Parts: sequence; structure tokens; C-alpha cells
Amino acid sequence: MKLATYSKNGKQQLALLIDGRLYDTNKLDSRLPDNMKAMLNEWATNSAIAREAEAGIKKGITAPAPDAEYKTATLLAPVPEPTSCRDGYAFRQHVAAARRNRKVDMIAEFDHYPIFYFTNHNAIQGPGDIVCMPDHFQKLDFELEVAVVLGKKGRNFTAAEADEYIAGYMIMNDMSARTLQMEEMLLNLGPAKGKDFSTVIGPIMVTPDELEPYRVPTKGKHTGNSYYLGMTCKVNGEVVSEGNMADMDWTFAEIIERCAYGADVLPGDVIGSGTVGTGCFLELNGTGLLNDPNYAVQWLQPGDVVTLEIDGLGVLTNTIVAEQTTWSLLNEKKKFIS
Repeated sequence: MKLATYSKNGKQQLALLIDGRLYDTNKLDSRLPDNMKAMLNEWATNSAIAREAEAGIKKGITAPAPDAEYKTATLLAPVPEPTSCRDGYAFRQHVAAARRNRKVDMIAEFDHYPIFYFTNHNAIQGPGDIVCMPDHFQKLDFELEVAVVLGKKGRNFTAAEADEYIAGYMIMNDMSARTLQMEEMLLNLGPAKGKDFSTVIGPIMVTPDELEPYRVPTKGKHTGNSYYLGMTCKVNGEVVSEGNMADMDWTFAEIIERCAYGADVLPGDVIGSGTVGTGCFLELNGTGLLNDPNYAVQWLQPGDVVTLEIDGLGVLTNTIVAEQTTWSLLNEKKKFIS
């Protein structure tokens, strides 16, 4: 199944996406909720009902009128109100390149266990404008990622069981204000303000069965599902990043296993993969400068259109917009160090 959340009469509306049309869940079956949060809270029951309704439409057994056209609807984040949001660090290529560009050795612990951090689940958004403060434009960056959302509560389960907890997959853009991020991480905390203004997911949530045609063997001794999904980022129509989900060194199952160790994971938890290799300007600029001191670095600017595309998961498009203010935390701190 493919599910979307769109704006209908100023409110969130959950819908099934079928052949380019959106069908409101609560109209398809009165037992289904009209929002993703409630859908995920009873995912096993609700998804079975939704699949039956979807099958009826596809087979022509039922023919309800669609409620909106996907191409013209105002799409929101498919999971507008996640219970929490974590981001992993699954792609070795990205980690190794970033460390090489800083002239430090690859850290051995990367291969010992997956890690993640919590980000601001209240800053989740979908397609559309990303409004940024002046300090965000001090090295504003995209990050090309995949995310999952959980549809089941659990604790202390193994990676071999973890894929059962995934309700669906989405594109993620973990927006990053690099100057704020690097400044605060000098104190060994963060990234905090470098990340908490926007994390973009969407445009739809795709259930795991839809990705079966892309299934490939998992790397080495790792556990969990792996999918061969091409990943691309364009800025203003120009390709700046290409990668593949199959390059994840840690699987989502292994990341989720660690999330659930000694703690509950809940329906509605969103977990990102971390950045694919070449999947951000920080890495691209660092590699470019390493090879050519005259390399022209690039960061996101007001008016830029960022388009992330992943096979099977759709196309996520955002426009960078400058907040009309001069307020700056970076300027404020100068009062204390002048």
C-alpha cells in the first residue's frame, strides 16, 4: 500500500494512493481512522482493513469516487506527528568520506554497532516550503536519506524480529545548518540547533510488501531486509548526489534492535538511515576541496528547489525560503566573547 496525508479543508486527511488518486481512508471503510497517528496505533488491524479496500478498488469490485488527485493535492508529511524521530548512521561510505575530509582516521567503532540520535519530532514536515532563519543559511545543507515508521510497540527484541515492526518506508531529508551544528558539537553535544528547524519526510509512506521486487541479499553477517533503491538529489534541476539504499552497512533491523534495547519503541516512531554516500554538500564540498583547493563549494540558498527521489518511494520536493527577520543566535553570542 501507499499512504499519504494531505490537507483537506484545512485539516489533515489520511488517504490511500491508488493509480494517482487519493481515497480518504475513513470513507473507504468506517472502521478506518482519518489520520496516520490513529492508523499506526492499531496498525495490524487497520492495515488489513485498508488492504481489503485497496484490493476491491484495484479489482473493480468497488468503485468509490476518489477524493483528490495526487498531483494537485496539498501533501503533508505522511506521518505528520511522529511519536519520536531518530536518525541513524548506516552508510559507511558517508562516514569514511567525512572523516577523511577532516583528515582523521575512520573510527573502528562504526563497524561494532549502529548508532542514532534523537532529533526534533515537532519539526517534521512534508513537501513544500522550508522556512529558514538567517543562521541556517550559514552553510545550509540537505541530507539524502531513507526513513521507516514503526507500527508496533516493542522492547528488547532482536534484529531478526525487527523488520516486523516496520509499517512503512519514506524519503527523508535531514536538513542541516552546518555552522550551528559544528559550533555546538565542539562541546560534545548536539547537533541540536543545527538540525531541529526542519526534518522532511514524504511524499508518501510505502509498506514493505511494495518493495519486495527491490529486495537484495543483506551485506556480510548483517541481519535484516535490504533493498536496491536508487537515491538521487537534485538542486534546481541539477543532480548533486546519487546513491543506493542497498549500500546501507547497518540495516534498519539492526538500528531498530538498538533503539529497542532497554527502551520501548512505539507506533509512530520515525527512524532515519543517516546520509547516503555523497548525500550532502558537507561531504561533497570536503571531497572537492581535498582534490582541488579551488573547488567551488555549494550550500543551499533562498529560492533553491531541492528534489529527492528514491526508487519505489516517490519524489520529495521542497523550496528553501528565508524568514523575514534579522534575529541571529550567532550574532547574539558575540556579546559574551567581544
